[in-house]
Amino acid sequence: QVQLVESGGGLVQPGGSLRLSCAASGSFFSLAAMAWYRQAPEKQRELVAVITSRGDTNYADSVKGRFTISRDNAKNTVYLQMNSLKPDDTAVYYCNYELVGRAYWGQGTQITVSS
Repeated sequence: QVQLVESGGGLVQPGGSLRLSCAASGSFFSLAAMAWYRQAPEKQRELVAVITSRGDTNYADSVKGRFTISRDNAKNTVYLQMNSLKPDDTAVYYCNYELVGRAYWGQGTQITVSS
């Protein structure tokens, strides 16, 4: 069983920045694909960014150029740096860990972008 602990959420003004962190338990983090998803009220959960075990990244069109996903395998942690935040980025953000067909989720952290 893999446990994921997210941190870094909160309230930020439009145009501001936040960095989310997700720390994973276990010994196989470096082999896992890691991703961030988000779910806004009354909307489906959507993929925000993914980083493979090799470090390849992919982003939703809505966040390209503003968000950066990265990982530190020595710390079993994945990050999401979010810049130029918009009100439309308001959502609960979830960390996702996937390895050999099994997926695990964090508890979610609220991001609210509002003036």
